[in-house]
Amino acid sequence: MRVFGLDVGSKTVGIAVSDELGWTAQGLKTLKINEEKQEFGFEEIGQLIKEYQADTVVIGLPKNMNGTIGPRGEASQRYAAEIESRFAVHTVLWDERLTTMAAERVLLEADVSRKKRKKVIDKMAAVMILQGYLDSKN
Repeated sequence: MRVFGLDVGSKTVGIAVSDELGWTAQGLKTLKINEEKQEFGFEEIGQLIKEYQADTVVIGLPKNMNGTIGPRGEASQRYAAEIESRFAVHTVLWDERLTTMAAERVLLEADVSRKKRKKVIDKMAAVMILQGYLDSKN
């Protein structure tokens, strides 16, 4: 079974998936959502979970640097609960502190233009969240 990784924001969800052995994470896509309009992309995520036969979804949990959980972290917790109840998969909240900055640094080092970085940063962050989880398991 595969594992999904999600980097959930208020406007986008970066999506990554593991290989079948659960060793490596690959970016799938960045899904546009609209938190204000209550559009969370659950239908498309559900289709992907079914297509890839994922049994676990790792969701980035943005903690404050002191370890506390703020509004974005609470939003991720609600998102995880919704994914779990809708699709009967196991969810894991994974500390994602600094993953977006690390993804940005990797893309800068690869000399990716600002415009292209904006399109892939969330997907790259999802890869880093998922890879961190996979590494902890292996």
